[in-house]
Amino acid sequence: MQNNDCPIKLNAIAMPDKKYKKDMDVLKAGLEHEEYVTASIHTIYDAAYKVKDFRTMQFLDWFVKEQGEEETNARDMITKMELFGSDPKSLYMLNQELAARTYSAPSLVLD
Repeated sequence: MQNNDCPIKLNAIAMPDKKYKKDMDVLKAGLEHEEYVTASIHTIYDAAYKVKDFRTMQFLDWFVKEQGEEETNARDMITKMELFGSDPKSLYMLNQELAARTYSAPSLVLD
């Protein structure tokens, strides 16, 4: 946005208001949120496409790819939790697997 001389305004984010009864409810809400984020990115991408803002589309490409991975991760976590249940040994192994994940982000330059 800054590269296109667009003003940026950040508003306050409301505190979460949900209470969960089961672990699986949290994971399903997480997947639902990832799907919401994906839809939001697609909406922005579509708006950029309509006005032929190729720079923004190129910037968003990483986020489109990353969101696909995030939805897959959320679905995989639900599947694993359905399989493992509350077995302590399985949960320990899952924790070790998740701790070994690495993350990368696009380089953002903010003035």
